[in-house]
Amino acid sequence: MPLEGTTRFVESQVFRWVGLSGAPRESSPTQLSKGFDMASEDRFEDHCWKDLISAEDVKLYSTYVRNTFVGPSPAVLAIDLYNVVYRGGPRSPYELEERYPNSCGFYAHQAVEPTKALLKAARAAQVPIFFCTKDVSANNRPENATSTKRKQSTPGIDDYEIYREFEVEPQDVVIRKQRASIFEGTPLLSHLNLLGIRSLIVLGEATSGCVRASVVEGFSAGFHVSVVEECTFDRAQLTHKVNLFDMHHKYADVLHIDEVLEHLRRT
Repeated sequence: MPLEGTTRFVESQVFRWVGLSGAPRESSPTQLSKGFDMASEDRFEDHCWKDLISAEDVKLYSTYVRNTFVGPSPAVLAIDLYNVVYRGGPRSPYELEERYPNSCGFYAHQAVEPTKALLKAARAAQVPIFFCTKDVSANNRPENATSTKRKQSTPGIDDYEIYREFEVEPQDVVIRKQRASIFEGTPLLSHLNLLGIRSLIVLGEATSGCVRASVVEGFSAGFHVSVVEECTFDRAQLTHKVNLFDMHHKYADVLHIDEVLEHLRRT
């Protein structure tokens, strides 16, 4: 169903959704880039990092400027939307650090509604959805085989279950991983090939960690990668913005939620 009146949530403020003009998705990437661009070159830097990245640095990266879009035959990769990053509610991660050292606080919670809207639109468009979470099964790896260098703690019984706001439906797939990337050591690539997937729509956390690792590996495997800005988050805004900026220029098209919803509605 079309998502009429969908709203865009950014930093606790609600913006009216303005639909984009476009045509039905074409089978050719060349036709797609000409006929269904999300953002033209003059809006390439119209993202959350504008208040952080200097004009001089933007100029250094100007050779990456291009039209951006959602690629053909996409799947959604929902990275690490598990309970532990929502612990403590919509408060500053700095306030939550002592009691909930893995929480992303209000950065996680402000991404909930955009993420729910995107998952709903993907299902309506029959776009496959792959969630991933940490593999916490017993005897599953040698010591120090971890996703990051962060000090490890014994997980709670439901720390790594998918957060209740994002109901996993029967047709969805949950990948349990041991490393940062959703691809590393998992059957994901085989699943994507089986389904004829050519492009990825990525969201989740952490922007600087498992999202980035998954984006780089997806791009390296030959997929067109899009990252949804309002559905992606980290524990600190500095690392979030810098990593979005870098991925956008080198590996992925960072898009706004309203752009992706409009694409899915027209699919």
